[in-house]
Amino acid sequence: MPKRKSILILGRGAMGSMFRQLLADRHDIATWHRSLDDQDPQSLEALARDRDLVVFALPAQPHDRLARRINAHIGPSTVCLSIAKGVDEQARTPAEIFSDTLGRDRHWGLVYGPMIARDLSEGHTGFAVLAGNSRPARDMAGLFSDTPLYLDTDDDLTGAAWSVVLKNVYVPLLGATDALEMGDNIRGFVIYEAVHELESIMTDLGGRADTARGPAGMGDLITSATSQSSHHRTIGAELAAGRSDKIAAGGEYIRSEGVHTARRVREHDTVEMGRYPLFDLACDFLTGPLDLETELDQYFKRRFRRVPTS
Repeated sequence: MPKRKSILILGRGAMGSMFRQLLADRHDIATWHRSLDDQDPQSLEALARDRDLVVFALPAQPHDRLARRINAHIGPSTVCLSIAKGVDEQARTPAEIFSDTLGRDRHWGLVYGPMIARDLSEGHTGFAVLAGNSRPARDMAGLFSDTPLYLDTDDDLTGAAWSVVLKNVYVPLLGATDALEMGDNIRGFVIYEAVHELESIMTDLGGRADTARGPAGMGDLITSATSQSSHHRTIGAELAAGRSDKIAAGGEYIRSEGVHTARRVREHDTVEMGRYPLFDLACDFLTGPLDLETELDQYFKRRFRRVPTS
């Protein structure tokens, strides 16, 4: 059994609660959330002091601010792990934020994959990859060895971060095709096309193509695209029905991470426009009104070189 650890979880949403449930029987857990600052402005710093592990179970946007707040208070062996699947206003992934704020001398990593909080909270199995910048970070996978969450380990931080972030741009597209009853074949082919593009995008961004086929890429994409509890799938269905008023533009909410990512990667030219046509279509769908059935039909015709006859 792993040695008992002192763990701080940042965030009390579904993911934070799920991680607490998985680890609470075997480790000492504390939870911080924003409302604690109203009671004590130094609550985060006090709770973070000399923890073995800090889990960032909240969106990407506050990562920079919170990491800077705890940096002087955590010990040299403390590991910081993020489960956020979005980018901040500068289009930085959690990996890039940790690199900027914590640096190379700190231990940090990412946990991404098919790990729907509701399933794990109900005792069902989940899967993920723990991509860490050091051996101590990757060794944190051992904390879950007697839980229903199965973890691979890897060192491709760039690939893991961008695979899981960009897959949230594709997933609403799949939620919309289901809502529009476009058929199972289209769902399967769009998933194939999305993974194929992700493989190329990963190499462009400095990651490995095979990471896009792993838990953080294809595994999480298929799960999010087919789960009835997926926020990103639901956003696609809402957009297909013309209900764009419910979608938050900011990056402070997990359910809108895909929308926020689409806007930020275009603003910062993270993914080259025109090179990945399905990604461009997905971004267009998320950032403005679009007749999806017509645009997908045109995409398929271009993809298979079917030029309409006059």
